[in-house]
Amino acid sequence: MSIVDHAAWTRRGFLTGMGTAVLLAGLPGGTGPTAAATRDFRLRAGVSKTRLLPEPGAETEVWSYNGRVPGPALRVRQGERVRVAVANGLAEETTVHWHGLRLPNRMDGVPHLTQKPIAPGENFVYEFDAPDAGTFWYHPHQRSFEQVGRGLYGPLIVEEREPPAVDRDLTWVLDDWRLLPSAQISDDFGHFHDVSHSGRLGNIATINGRVPETFAVRAGERIRLRLINAANARIFGLEFAEHRPWIIAFDGQPVEPHEPEGGRIVLGPAMRVDIVLDMTGPPGGRFGVTDSFYRGMGYRLVEMVYADTALRPRPPDGPIALPSNPLAEPDIAGAKRHEIIFGGGMMGMMQGARVDGKWTDIRTMARQGLLWAINGVAAAGHVLEPLAALRRGSSHVLAMTNDTAWHHPIHLHGHSFRVLSRNGVPTRRREWQDTVLMNPRERVDIAFVADNPGDWMFHCHVLEHQAAGMTGVIRVA
Repeated sequence: MSIVDHAAWTRRGFLTGMGTAVLLAGLPGGTGPTAAATRDFRLRAGVSKTRLLPEPGAETEVWSYNGRVPGPALRVRQGERVRVAVANGLAEETTVHWHGLRLPNRMDGVPHLTQKPIAPGENFVYEFDAPDAGTFWYHPHQRSFEQVGRGLYGPLIVEEREPPAVDRDLTWVLDDWRLLPSAQISDDFGHFHDVSHSGRLGNIATINGRVPETFAVRAGERIRLRLINAANARIFGLEFAEHRPWIIAFDGQPVEPHEPEGGRIVLGPAMRVDIVLDMTGPPGGRFGVTDSFYRGMGYRLVEMVYADTALRPRPPDGPIALPSNPLAEPDIAGAKRHEIIFGGGMMGMMQGARVDGKWTDIRTMARQGLLWAINGVAAAGHVLEPLAALRRGSSHVLAMTNDTAWHHPIHLHGHSFRVLSRNGVPTRRREWQDTVLMNPRERVDIAFVADNPGDWMFHCHVLEHQAAGMTGVIRVA
């Protein structure tokens, strides 16, 4: 069976391809304070079934944590110690990476680099402190292009000691899925077209593991909405019709509250955005939330539906700014500068790259499943010679150039960084992030203090790009 064409992602087109009458359903490290308590959790990675589509659509076989997609929300307070016992019920090795958390290197969940992979039937205990409040998530780093793509991920929320006053604090884990007409996941992971272009794009989108139809709200309420993009490759560009979301955090790190440029919230893969959304519509009103990132491929993700009675005449107007996290401020004037060039992919100019220390032409690379490179090196696996060796406690600027025709969300493990400039133009807020979305042919400068020792992954979070060479290691010692 052929999959539904994701380039024609419409309700009518999808229903025709799936043979079902309904599309969407309701929504269901570093140094820090001494841990005041230890929170214990258990996760089991395994095969299960879930209902991505509402009835009468069939259930979908997925890989999941604790039998659900997304996995359970792990919620702790800032400064607490987190202990997670992970059992591997899969037929292959796995790990868990705690995305965005500044934790000890040995707890980072990168196979062979920071730990031995968890073999089928075996267990591993992760233990670390949560120095930063914010919105984070967890997922495998072993064959992540398939393991994440089949549903292995979940949110990790670290609560502020004094959070802003809201009526509801909600999390939307966004994902897309490539489903066959049988409602099963297409198993064409690692397809050459996906690897060489923009990555694996699906034909349905979900919020918290369901294709949503409506989101119930009440006039006068204030909602904190934590957005997490768990998709392999899809970039979301969300617009809330006739509403004004205020961004209060990127990737778990507070930012000066502001409205998104053009009213659209852009999340590349692995990125998170916290917003405050005031419900200013009338009782009984209906307003769409659309994803308009890809030109000509916009669709309605969900519809906000107001109850017939208001919660209060108008939303509260209290402060929404978040308290800062204990991040070391980089010394920009004294920082060492490193040039980083991302290359490869279709419509690129890369003729070849070094593979295992040897120059390899692009055709030979492609036969080995490698199509991308960082600084002329196409990585195979996770254990690599460092792109840079940084002295612990020193400040650094990574001057990054996307020399490709495709978007790349670039993620640095174990650290957060300030985004200084784009194409030479200083950013307005110098926001802290751990994953920055680079546009095609764009230059982005980031800065950070190398204060967390270890060998840290540095890679594109389009998971097909990562697996096909766009990954490296930065050493802090």
